[in-house]
Amino acid sequence: MRASAARRSDGPAESTGRGDIPSRCGVYRPGRRVAAAKFALPDAVRFRARAAVAPTPVEVGRTRNEEGDVQEIVGECLARRLVDWGVDTVFGLPGDGINGLMEGFRRHRDEIRFILVHHEEAAAFMATGYAKATGRLGVCAATSGPGAIHLLNGLYDAKLDHVPVLAITGMQETSVLGSNYQQEVHTTQLYQDVAAYNLMITNPQQVPGVVDLAIRNALGKRTVAHLSFPNDVQVAPITGDPYRHVSPGKPPMSSTVLSQPPVPAAQADLERAAEVLNAGSKVAMLVGVGARHARDEVLAVAEALASPIVKTLPGKMVVPDDHPLTTGGLGLLGTRPSEELMEECDTLLMVGTSYPYGKYLPAPGQARVVQIDVDPSLIGLRLPVEAAVTADARLTLQQLRPMLRARTDRSFLDKYQKARDAWLSDMVSLRDPKRSPIAPQYLMGCVDEAATDDAILTCDSGTVATWSARHWTIRGGREYYLSGNLASMAPGLPYAIAMQHAHPGRQVIAYVGDGGFAMLMAEFLTAVRHDLPIKVIVNNNNSYGQILWEQIILGYPEYAVRHRQPEADFGAWARACGAYGVKVADPKALPGAVREALAHPGPALVDCDVNPNEPPMPGKIRYEQAKYFTESFLRGQPHKIATLASVARDKFNEFRS
Repeated sequence: MRASAARRSDGPAESTGRGDIPSRCGVYRPGRRVAAAKFALPDAVRFRARAAVAPTPVEVGRTRNEEGDVQEIVGECLARRLVDWGVDTVFGLPGDGINGLMEGFRRHRDEIRFILVHHEEAAAFMATGYAKATGRLGVCAATSGPGAIHLLNGLYDAKLDHVPVLAITGMQETSVLGSNYQQEVHTTQLYQDVAAYNLMITNPQQVPGVVDLAIRNALGKRTVAHLSFPNDVQVAPITGDPYRHVSPGKPPMSSTVLSQPPVPAAQADLERAAEVLNAGSKVAMLVGVGARHARDEVLAVAEALASPIVKTLPGKMVVPDDHPLTTGGLGLLGTRPSEELMEECDTLLMVGTSYPYGKYLPAPGQARVVQIDVDPSLIGLRLPVEAAVTADARLTLQQLRPMLRARTDRSFLDKYQKARDAWLSDMVSLRDPKRSPIAPQYLMGCVDEAATDDAILTCDSGTVATWSARHWTIRGGREYYLSGNLASMAPGLPYAIAMQHAHPGRQVIAYVGDGGFAMLMAEFLTAVRHDLPIKVIVNNNNSYGQILWEQIILGYPEYAVRHRQPEADFGAWARACGAYGVKVADPKALPGAVREALAHPGPALVDCDVNPNEPPMPGKIRYEQAKYFTESFLRGQPHKIATLASVARDKFNEFRS
């Protein structure tokens, strides 16, 4: 149970000595066994069972062996092992289910910091964001029962986006397991799908080796690992390390040897890939986040092939948005030129992505496909692949480039460069400062213009993803993060907190919708209490905007997606937390408010009321989308006039541009 929660009493508490930490698990003393629960036999009338005796509080003071030497407890061993692996930050929320572990973190507080959050889901998102921003292991911790349950959403974000995260949870004392004890939730069963390495510790001697194995799995497989520690085990003394033969004494910090080795591609695979690419006349490149560290190599190969570069949304920062070789994103949040070139290309080179939306890829039989990915299980998921290269993206492109013939016919590239210039002009026209209510495109444009060239933008799922995809410009050292494959709401703020911890000298901006922000808004208080100068921009349409448009695009009138007026004042919430906060509804006041917030030395929030009827239009409107859109209006879609007026203004501005 969390420390702040009310305790249920099943009987008189046993008093403990000075320095004891209250807990539901028993006093652990070396050589003394904790009594197991006793049950009475049923009589002839009814079954009477004595409740499991509540274990008495745990002693977590330092223990000594027979020679009088101080021995470390399991909680301390865990903290030390994490430090050995280069972990300097743990995100979590304490509770009496992990008091022994918290004591370990306390003893190593000069080497590893514990970031106290307000909700465990945010802790998991923070660990995921930390791993995404650094490439290192993210770590989160939660108490038994509800705390461990709350971690799950953020852990699935890590799993589906292939980043290394270690989850540490508590468990009831081993003597009461199976007795339907309070908060007895078997997390190893709960985490069976999300964690590649998943274990409950039952013996103190396991800890050094098992922690190493969990971290190796998380780093090596780019996924989630989970360790659960029963209360009595947490405070048990460690007497040795039987796993020393498999554990380096001082493992390198997030070793590249463990976190995807840059293995070169096989020569035969390279030759086959070069053959397919050299034979194409209209070659397109689709790059994802797996090519993040291969920007120069991606550009070199694209230049040789005269190939336009299309980016997935998680891969937005692979290539600068203002580079002439890229046509931008793909899909509902993408650009019209990207979608049209996918319909025309005869060869497709996919690098570091298994893009999930097959309807935006070349039609079956249209194009020959080459795919480069470090994970063989992701090859050929969407399209038949003629040449597959399972290797590091950067090394593969370096090896492949000399094998490619420089293309002299650049007509395919030229065509889509012109289309891309026209598209960018259209997007700029939508940043209309005269529109009221404020156009969300204008809000994102103001942030884009005022942010530094090395700023990090974190984004929630929803319409904010569309506006940031099209109006946040990757240039210089800018970065961009969101929940890619899980597409969860609410990670934007926790990501920003984690990334500000990881990069204290950089500008970190969370661009969130009012729906996602409201889910975990207490974490803004976390930022204030940790003196983190994050900036939060709330795109406040007083609705679940993306869900609204998804209903319409299926041909249904919107239902139960708008909140009643007036909009919440999140600027007032920020001020109540002790930070800078402002509410903006006047488009004339917006640029100044954004600049002032970004220049503020501490945490700051701008809550901007935007047009709730602004549709996040797809890059290219398809017949079925237009058909269903019309049907939703015929079936009684509310706000018809306001919605049609927004669409008409957008199209007029595009035409005028």
